Amino acid sequence: MSKATYYHAGCPVCVEAERALLPLLDSTLKVEVVHLGEQSPRIAEAKAAGVRSVPALVVDGQVLHLNFGAAIGDLQ
Repeated sequence: MSKATYYHAGCPVCVEAERALLPLLDSTLKVEVVHLGEQSPRIAEAKAAGVRSVPALVVDGQVLHLNFGAAIGDLQ
């Protein structure tokens, strides 16, 4: 089974992307939602996964940058 992580910062762009995109994903895909504004220790994890901006969806190591809400460096 594939694993996905949706990283976001809680901004309106991120919230809208989550609302619009996540319901479209296959229901067998386990998606973890990570709010980096509330879980700042996980910023390093997101950067290591290749996330350069949020919102971003990482599926099986592949990063999909969705829109531009904030640069990952701006969250530190």
